[in-house]
Amino acid sequence: MHGVARHSLAPIRPTVPDVRGEKGLQLNEHTLSMRLERVAAHVPAGARLADIGSDHGYLPVALMRRGAIAAAVAGEVAMTPFHAAERTVRENDLDQRITVRLANGLAAIEPGDGITAISICGMGGETIRDILDSGKAHLNGQERLILQPNGGEQPLRQWLMENDYRILCEELLRENRFDYEIIVAERAGPVEYTAEELYFGPLQMQARSAVFLAKWQRILREKQKTLSNFARARQAVPEEKMQEIARQARWITELLA
Repeated sequence: MHGVARHSLAPIRPTVPDVRGEKGLQLNEHTLSMRLERVAAHVPAGARLADIGSDHGYLPVALMRRGAIAAAVAGEVAMTPFHAAERTVRENDLDQRITVRLANGLAAIEPGDGITAISICGMGGETIRDILDSGKAHLNGQERLILQPNGGEQPLRQWLMENDYRILCEELLRENRFDYEIIVAERAGPVEYTAEELYFGPLQMQARSAVFLAKWQRILREKQKTLSNFARARQAVPEEKMQEIARQARWITELLA
């Protein structure tokens, strides 16, 4: 596999239809969010892409319009977005190069597709983990995974480690008052991450970007507030839960020190 692509920026889809950016622009296959623009930066040039949970099919259509990928599969489990993706592909005259399939998760991928990159964006990390785990039979181990979880990054990183995927790149950006992480991974043999690395992101911990530190400062305040509320609560809070939150608060405090 190639190294992480940093220069093949291409427009990509929003996670919901008719999303509007901070400047009021409608987001579609022509004008798309900064977050998913960064996802596209990690799709290798000339890839055969499977976009799972493709919604309106904006990601593969936009990448194909730019000549950034060779072929694509847009997988969608729900009928309404499936038809929307079909319409986007048809309106851009890309029926011969993008296949839209109604399927659950990685079942959208068929052996003859020759997929080299898989994108799964805009879902909870645990949902992405479950899609990968239940669809293992559809992975050949050579694909690059480009994942954009909405929270739940820790269990997703745990799955990647347990299945011999090394994290090649991590990005964190803040858009519309939300923090979004992008995790790029490829199977590379056994890899070990510490509990703290699974929690924060091994490469995020090293880079310590301003947006990363600001995110964890916000989360630390939330943890401290939760612990304070627990201390005042009349009903008993499970000791295990208290200890877990206290441990996370301690990790964050050490990280920020």
